[in-house]
Amino acid sequence: MNNSSLLRWPVSIGAAAIVSLLTVATVCGCDSRPTAQPAVEAATTPASGRVPMPGDSTAPRSFSTSGPLVAEQQADVAAQRDGRVIEVVVDIGDHVRKGQLMALLDDRALLAACDEEKAKVASLQAQVKEWQSQQQVDEADLRRADALRADRILSDEDWEHVKYKLAETVSEVDRYKADEAGAEARLQAANLQLAQSRIIAPFTGVVGRRSLRMAQEVKTGDVLFWVTAAAPLHVMFTVPESAMRAFERGASLVLTTEDYPRLKQKGRVYRVSPVVDPASGSVQVIGEVIDPSPLLKPGMTMQVRAAVSAKDTVAQER
Repeated sequence: MNNSSLLRWPVSIGAAAIVSLLTVATVCGCDSRPTAQPAVEAATTPASGRVPMPGDSTAPRSFSTSGPLVAEQQADVAAQRDGRVIEVVVDIGDHVRKGQLMALLDDRALLAACDEEKAKVASLQAQVKEWQSQQQVDEADLRRADALRADRILSDEDWEHVKYKLAETVSEVDRYKADEAGAEARLQAANLQLAQSRIIAPFTGVVGRRSLRMAQEVKTGDVLFWVTAAAPLHVMFTVPESAMRAFERGASLVLTTEDYPRLKQKGRVYRVSPVVDPASGSVQVIGEVIDPSPLLKPGMTMQVRAAVSAKDTVAQER
């Protein structure tokens, strides 16, 4: 083999290798997608072939939560003065009207004090009127004394005596008026304490708790009853930030409870907190119960979900 043949053989081998590599690269470039990609697309695409967008109303809203039922008005009824219970009028479960008597503290001493102050006020009022009449007489005497003094019929000494008598009468009127005002203030205080002896309902509702008994000595601030209004009822719950769109204000709710499995109660979102709690990533929501069933009571735990279809009809168990 001559030198020219030796020189052409390596070149032929190198050219063949380059052609082979280009062929392989071309084949690989025509099918570069991973084989698992179609499976991923099939898993993320709904059966309808439409991918839900963030603002799409057809996106699934299956989040549910729970929260307690609360009445708009709830209050502890506490004693406003020290005393001994002499009468208990209502018990747990009784319905009460606003201003209705619920219990009574011993008020006999206060009744006597009120009667005494009333008598003092009446006596002082009579004294004031008497001295005011005397003041009118003394004022008339002073006017006559002024005329007599001007005619030099009355001496200055007698004129001053008439003048000082009027001043003394005016002073007595003022003193008795002050005493009358003091007696009226004491009477008002006694009447206030007398009114505080009557434990009354702050609003129309139902007695949820009773914490007193006959002949019990109570102190100012002791809670004697817990009263709650029967309606309107609200349900309080929290939802995560990711589910807020399903619980916008006015959104329909479906409320259920394990206590009455057949009960399905209708509601709507009443208020939504304007802020998200950064610690929990949730927002506070208050729902309004529409035409609440008599079975529902404040304090019950309700399961809450957004009503998303026509199947969420309400069949209230009575």
